[in-house]
Amino acid sequence: MLTFIPTPIGNPQDITIRALKEFEKATLFLCEDTRETKRLLRILEERFELNYPEVEFLSFHEHNGEARLLEVSERLNNEQVIYVSDAGMPVISDPGQILVKYCQDHNIEYDILPGGTAVTTAYAASGFKEGNFLFYAFLPQKGSERASALVELMNKPENVVLYEAPHRIEKLITEIVQIDEQREVFFSKELTKKFQNYYRGSAKEILEQFREGSINPKGEWVVVIGKKPAKAKALYVDDILNFDLQPKVKAKLLAKLTEKSVKEWYNELIS
Repeated sequence: MLTFIPTPIGNPQDITIRALKEFEKATLFLCEDTRETKRLLRILEERFELNYPEVEFLSFHEHNGEARLLEVSERLNNEQVIYVSDAGMPVISDPGQILVKYCQDHNIEYDILPGGTAVTTAYAASGFKEGNFLFYAFLPQKGSERASALVELMNKPENVVLYEAPHRIEKLITEIVQIDEQREVFFSKELTKKFQNYYRGSAKEILEQFREGSINPKGEWVVVIGKKPAKAKALYVDDILNFDLQPKVKAKLLAKLTEKSVKEWYNELIS
């Protein structure tokens, strides 16, 4: 049997009793990063006076997942196997997705334990009253794809939850300001850890805090972007034309709002 176990997103004490018991049964750990899993188990052994038996640890990530499946397929039927991500709920934005599909396709018994996630923790802390939200994970990194995705998300009728890396977090708030500087946002940093912090306000206010140095970009970030207010101004062609963006990026955004193709807009912009 294969069991997917959520691990703490920061504070080791957030581990569940059920997870601890499942760890004791396992003969094989499939890990997004074996070093992180071993480090967590050492901490749990010290703090909770546990004594885990010797087990095997194998990496299972986006680069080796398919090959690893061929290697351990028989063991999934015959042993107590555990899959864990580096932190948080496995399978969500995680290579564990292919393991679930494999179990379904080959009638292998599996179970997924409930546990904390950065998504729901951040949304609960955000204070946005709506119960529904859209989780997008990470935006694309490339300029045109990234700008297009962000404009689309900020025109959705739901609040949006994003992950962002520390070296791109100030870039993200700058991009949000370019689209709608008054949009309400919530930035959470280092959830459940010692240096956890929450920041809520308009996009313009949060950007000013970054620029003046009162917000340190280091750390893991979860961002909630409030939905577009009902009476908010729609995004028009002239707005995009005034953005300080490369022609390719503008062309892709303009094509989403009009009947012209990306190529037509690009040719028009550079002419």
